[in-house]
Amino acid sequence: MSGWDSYIDNLIAHCKDCKGESHCDKGSIIGFNGAKWTSDTHKNALKITQAEATTIGASFTSKNFSNFQASGIVVEGQKYQFLREEDGKLVLAKSKGLGGLTLQASKTAIVIGHCPEGKQQGNVNKGVANIAEYLETQNM
Repeated sequence: MSGWDSYIDNLIAHCKDCKGESHCDKGSIIGFNGAKWTSDTHKNALKITQAEATTIGASFTSKNFSNFQASGIVVEGQKYQFLREEDGKLVLAKSKGLGGLTLQASKTAIVIGHCPEGKQQGNVNKGVANIAEYLETQNM
């Protein structure tokens, strides 16, 4: 698992604005089957529980996000309000006081980035897309 932890650093690096400030403070990668690819030991790990990862993975596998619309997205025990999904590959969520989540699927994984309150989620969207698209080029 920890072999994937360097992707958290890459994710955070790809979420920088024109001034060099990252708008992502935590990240994680999970498989469609809910398996955690990144570990919780990385200092910037988004510590998603197994149950949370399984729920997210199932929604992306089925491309059915109605449970997110009805109940929100829970990550690290915190509930985020579902904002929208695009093409069954991208999901955006927000929570007042907590910030936002960007989730994007590759062929076999879901890259998740957290945007702290007061930062720009658009920069996180860009960074998450960069990692997800790279994984796609690797058939992952």
